[in-house]
Amino acid sequence: MPSLSHLTTFVLGALVALTQQADAAQVFLAGDSTMAVTGGGSGTGTAGWGVYLGQFLNIPVTNDAIGGRSARSFTDEGRFASIISAVSPGDFVVIEFGHNDGSAGSGPDNGRQDTGTDGYSDTAVVHDASGNAITIHSFNYYITNAVRSLQAKGAIPIVSSQTPDNIWSGSSIGAPSRFVGYAADVAKNTSAAYVDHFAYVAQAYDALGETTVNTYYPIDHTHTSPTGANVVAEAFVRGLLCGNSALKAQVNAAGKAVPNGCI
Repeated sequence: MPSLSHLTTFVLGALVALTQQADAAQVFLAGDSTMAVTGGGSGTGTAGWGVYLGQFLNIPVTNDAIGGRSARSFTDEGRFASIISAVSPGDFVVIEFGHNDGSAGSGPDNGRQDTGTDGYSDTAVVHDASGNAITIHSFNYYITNAVRSLQAKGAIPIVSSQTPDNIWSGSSIGAPSRFVGYAADVAKNTSAAYVDHFAYVAQAYDALGETTVNTYYPIDHTHTSPTGANVVAEAFVRGLLCGNSALKAQVNAAGKAVPNGCI
């Protein structure tokens, strides 16, 4: 029968191994310019909120977001596939799209639009500038495929709704786009964690007021300054703390101190 000291050594060793395993986890970010390192573009004085997320977590963040991308183009360019290949079991992947997923209108396909519906099997045929026919799918199709592939590898996807534009209705940020609802549907249908980033940013902006928030948008109504990006990152953390993702266990003291409350 093993001695008490041997049992104690075994238990301590197991705890150290579990701690090391937890510490090995990291967060990957998949999104557009509102999340990306360069924000609205180099030299514009903007930054994406993903740049500021790491200060609120106990594990590292790899920001794979890139400007101008949609759920479709991030898929078609192999960017989801790269993240899926890179993740290990226990890693987290935050997925946030919507700003670039809208229709190209009457013009040729822009490489980013989806069907504009929420059906997983919905398709549409569009044409590029040369007249070539291209079959595209829905926002939900592209995000769902990424989520399920990540889950199959043992990673933990978090579906996040797009951030609001700086467009006001009276004293409040305007209503969310359809892609906010689509993101919530994907999370529900895949049993993935969901952060309503739109709602938590809107809460923060409404509390700060339009005059202050206007200073966060130096070039347009979509891309934030570094100060604004930090507020948006804080809002994501607040949504994380109020949600059901295992990532909230990795929020550090600075993250637990972010402003506002649960919605």
